[in-house]
Amino acid sequence: MKKSALIVIDVQRALFASVPGPADATAVVARINALAFRARATAAPVVFVQHERAGTPLQFGSPGWALAEDLEVASQDHRIRKTTPDSFLRTELEGLLASQGVSQVVLCGYATEFCVDTTTRRAAALGYDVLLAADAHTTHDKPHATAAQIRAHHNATLPDIVSFGSTIRALSTADIQFA
Repeated sequence: MKKSALIVIDVQRALFASVPGPADATAVVARINALAFRARATAAPVVFVQHERAGTPLQFGSPGWALAEDLEVASQDHRIRKTTPDSFLRTELEGLLASQGVSQVVLCGYATEFCVDTTTRRAAALGYDVLLAADAHTTHDKPHATAAQIRAHHNATLPDIVSFGSTIRALSTADIQFA
């Protein structure tokens, strides 16, 4: 059985407390908390990735940079800081996963079409099998598509990427198990 890690991307106060907020935000956070609970119960690593950008509400250490208030974080969880949509680029994530013997990642969080998409592709390119928590990632509505349409599109298209040699599957939170 593959060792999995849960990676929670950019579920931060400035993004989730905005008005309007991300689509289905309360339910998405509840599903992320359920995934984290199940991951911890099997000693799977839980990693919270936080985006930062100086001079914005996501400036490192600012109230907006903090994790969303309803997100349940445990003392053994890991934190990674990032400055691009790619949770692996110029971060310690790959080293952390390697040190834990992880070969499969469960991805969730914000924003579907940016950081979740980019991290999914990069994880697969690095050889990790990816389980995209299909109902535990979100974004804001855009002029060209609703957040629900964006999420459905990514859930449908990311699993079609096979050229990396890793598998990408989009599964509901209820169907994701940790070894």
